[in-house]
Amino acid sequence: MAQAFDAAAQQQELVARAEEALALAKKLGADQAEVGASVDQGLSVSVRQGEVETVELSRDQGIAVTLYVGSRKGSASSSDASSASIKAAVEKALSIARYTGEDPAAGLAEASLMATHLPDLDVHHPWALDTERATELALACERAGSEVAGIHQSEGASLSSGEGVRVYANSHGFVGTQKGSSHSLSCMLIAQDEHGMQRDYDYTSARDPRALRDPQSVGREAARRTLRRLGAKRPPTGTFPVLFDPSLASGLVGHLMGALAGGALYREASFLCDKLGEPLFPEWFSLEERPLEVGAMASSPFDGEGVQTRHNRFIEDGRIASYMLSSYSARRLGMTTTGNAGGARNIRLAAPQESPEALLSRMGRGVLVTELMGQGVNSVTGDYSRGAAGFWVENGQIQYPVEEFTIAGNLMTMFKGLQALGDDIDTRGSIHTGSWLVDAMTVAGD
Repeated sequence: MAQAFDAAAQQQELVARAEEALALAKKLGADQAEVGASVDQGLSVSVRQGEVETVELSRDQGIAVTLYVGSRKGSASSSDASSASIKAAVEKALSIARYTGEDPAAGLAEASLMATHLPDLDVHHPWALDTERATELALACERAGSEVAGIHQSEGASLSSGEGVRVYANSHGFVGTQKGSSHSLSCMLIAQDEHGMQRDYDYTSARDPRALRDPQSVGREAARRTLRRLGAKRPPTGTFPVLFDPSLASGLVGHLMGALAGGALYREASFLCDKLGEPLFPEWFSLEERPLEVGAMASSPFDGEGVQTRHNRFIEDGRIASYMLSSYSARRLGMTTTGNAGGARNIRLAAPQESPEALLSRMGRGVLVTELMGQGVNSVTGDYSRGAAGFWVENGQIQYPVEEFTIAGNLMTMFKGLQALGDDIDTRGSIHTGSWLVDAMTVAGD
């Protein structure tokens, strides 16, 4: 790193700056105020063909102020946390608030909801990594993949490591702080045969660098994934079962959570409007968030408004049990916040699981999708259409790779047609899920 990152000192400094901004906001006439401040530092190295391509040392900081004058709101931010910049941001936010329209739903979350249980969730694991060592690890990853027979060339390997501190404070007297870290290593390779070139990648990521997979395994897995795509052709056109790889199944969960979000609901931009309590999945399927899970990627004891986070079950026995609400969206909907300002944290599925082999056997004939392209998802209607690549399956066995086709359906129908979940759970992100087998989608190939 360019310089040592003293997280404790940074935390103390950000708290002081946030309290300075709140005091000034009160002095200048704001009825309510909230401040978010953060500082992050990181190292990123990328290599390609055995040579260093980029080395980036980054350090970012920012402070954002939101003020309320009655039911009028104003916000301003700065990348400079000096007293002069804080004063300018507060004055600007106050000026904006005095000229914006009134919004009865505007304001801080209720004081009684502020977090009081602030445990250490073990999410800060700094890595004493210099540029030389980071380069060695990235080169080792690329080399391991490139040495696999059949690999034509490399698109490179990248290693990134960073840590940061964030602070949220408001005029209720709440001050919440959290230190965190994130580390990752990835590799992308190219293979070629008489049918053309194919590429694929693999990566590992974790809060704690000791939890990262070793560079050689990442490189070799990238090679395996690349080589299995050689000889791809288009699948037949028709209606078939579709098995989503875990990394793509997490995207389906993301679409679900977006549709459950209060912002989409009060704007009537969700296909799940007015669906609370209704069945959406099979009865064996439940989905929840666990924001206080120790060491997890999205753990936090408080949300973006200082509200105490909690275990929320959004899908219970297949039915929509809860929306995902901040205090603002809750007021707009005549409901109560679920502690989800800033989104859901650590999504986990509660459902029976089967092996990937069992899912393929259950599928019989259809498509295993391992890559999706395009943004063809309509959040209002739930219509879903994406370019895809993967593998054709016959008699429960993978037959050959496929590409240049489209899968289409509707998320409501896809969710209700979920047949089974895999035990091949991808734990690299905040959404943990295995493969998803959907009973029928339109496949447009040959």
